[in-house]
Amino acid sequence: MNTPYENLVNAIILRAVEDYRKALRVLSEHPYHRDALREKRSILRFFHSDWFCVLTNLDPELLIKRLDKEVAA
Repeated sequence: MNTPYENLVNAIILRAVEDYRKALRVLSEHPYHRDALREKRSILRFFHSDWFCVLTNLDPELLIKRLDKEVAA
């Protein structure tokens, strides 16, 4: 059973993943969409941040590669 802390951590990371997917989908159709580019950069900063490392032991590069591949398919 997850603790409230674990539930919060999971929700934060899942939201970032969903938002990243959404930004990638928009960019696949509109490569210069300013809001989507800004959102993507912001989420990439989060994935590479110390805060992300505190929240999880996921490898951010592997996560990003999988998400990029998933949306490109």
